[in-house]
Amino acid sequence: MQNILDAVLAGDTASEDFAHLPLPESYRAVTVHKDEQDMFEGVASRDKDPRKSLHVDDVPFPELGPGEALVAVMASAINYNTVWTSIFEPVSTFGFLERYGKISPLTKRHDLPYHIVGSDLAGVVLATGPGVNSWKPGAEVVAHCLSVELESPDGHNDTMLDPEQRIWGFETNFGGLAEVALVKSNQLMPKPAHLTWEEAASPGLVNSTAYRQLVSRNGAGMKQGDNVLIWGASGGLGGFATQYALNGGATPICVVSNEEKADICRAMGAEHIINRSEENWKFWKDEHTQDQKEWRRLGARIRELTGGEDVDIVFEHPGRETFGASVYAARKGGTIVTCASTSGYMHQYDNRYLWMNLKSIVGSHFANYRESWEANRLIAKGMIHPTLSRTYGLEEVGQAALDVHKNAHQGKVGVLALAPEEGLGVRDTEMRARHIEAINRFRGV
Repeated sequence: MQNILDAVLAGDTASEDFAHLPLPESYRAVTVHKDEQDMFEGVASRDKDPRKSLHVDDVPFPELGPGEALVAVMASAINYNTVWTSIFEPVSTFGFLERYGKISPLTKRHDLPYHIVGSDLAGVVLATGPGVNSWKPGAEVVAHCLSVELESPDGHNDTMLDPEQRIWGFETNFGGLAEVALVKSNQLMPKPAHLTWEEAASPGLVNSTAYRQLVSRNGAGMKQGDNVLIWGASGGLGGFATQYALNGGATPICVVSNEEKADICRAMGAEHIINRSEENWKFWKDEHTQDQKEWRRLGARIRELTGGEDVDIVFEHPGRETFGASVYAARKGGTIVTCASTSGYMHQYDNRYLWMNLKSIVGSHFANYRESWEANRLIAKGMIHPTLSRTYGLEEVGQAALDVHKNAHQGKVGVLALAPEEGLGVRDTEMRARHIEAINRFRGV
C-alpha cells in the first residue's frame, strides 16, 4: 500500500499515474467474523464490548464491477451502525450479506465469512469499473452510504424507496473502515478542500441523515421560525441538526446530558438548553411505565425557554426512552421526525396526543444522493462544519466503537486508515483559516 500512500501524499500525482498504480493482493480492514456472531449471547447490550468482536485483518481486494469504484481510504469514522454490527444487534449483519448475495453473481461477492464495516470515508479514487465516467483515478472524494440497485421503478422518485436500497458498510460488505473500500460510483462526492482527511470523512452519514430528517421535504421540511427540539444536540447526529436549525432560521431547543455538551451547543449559537442530568429527567417510572408528569414538565420547560411556544418539530433518534415525551411535546399539528432508536426500537406513546392534536410521525432513513450532495455542498461552502472530536488509528477501532457505544464521546469519532497522521489533506488553507474555530469546536472538550 506504500506506493498508493506516496501518490496520495504527493498531492500532485496525475490521474493516469493513479490509474497505473499496481494494487497489492490484500489490504487491512476492520471486520466482524461470521463464526463469532453468537459470542455475546446472554450478555446485556450495555455490556457487549466491540473491542472483542472488531478485528483488523488482511483481506483480498474485491472484484471491481460495472458502475463501481475502488477508493484508497485515508480516513473513516464511527457511526452507531458499526456499534450495532459489532455487538450483533438487533440482528447479525451476516443475514444482510446473505440476502444481498442472492441477487446476482456480482452481489455474491458480499456474502463472505467476514464483514468489512464502516459507512464513512474520505480518500482517493484508485480505479473505476465499466460505465463510470464522472470520476477518474486520483479524484479526492468522500462517500455517502446509500447503496441502491435502481432496477425497480419504486426508487426513481426517491432512491431511498428502492426495494434494494441498503446502507453501505452495514448492509453491504467492503465498507470504509479499511485501507481500501468498494463503492458504487454514485456514492462519490467531492472532498471539501479546506478539511483534513479525518475531518472530511466524519460528516458523511450523520450530516446527510440530519439534512433529510430536518431540512428535506422528505423529512420535517423545517422552515424559518420553527422551534425544533433536538435530542442529543451535541452528538454526531444532533450536532448537525443544531447547525441546520440555526442556519435555517429556526430555534433549536437542545437537549444534552451534561454541561460540557451544553457549552458546545452554545458555541454553535444555540441559546435554549435542557441539561438532562442537571434537571434530572426520568421519562420512565420503571421498565414498563412511562411518567406522564415528566412529559408535562418537559412541555412546561420548553415553553419557559421559548416564551410560551411549543415545538414545531421534534428531532428524534434516541427512540424508546424519549419517544413518548416527544409525541407529547410537539405542538398541535407538529411533526415528530424519527430515525434510528439508540435506546430501543419498541416505541410507546399515548396516541391521544397524536390523533386528537393532528400531529405527524415521519420516518426518516439516511438520504438520497441529491440530499447527500446538498449536505456535502454545505460542508464544502463552510456553512456547516464537521463535529469531529477525536481520532483513533485503525488498530484502535474497537476502543473508538466502545466510546460511541458508551456515549463517552462528543460529536463524531474519526479513524485514520491510510493517513499516517492527523492534519493531512488540506488543499484550501485560506478557507480553512476563516473557519478554523468552527472546525475545531468539538475538539478538546
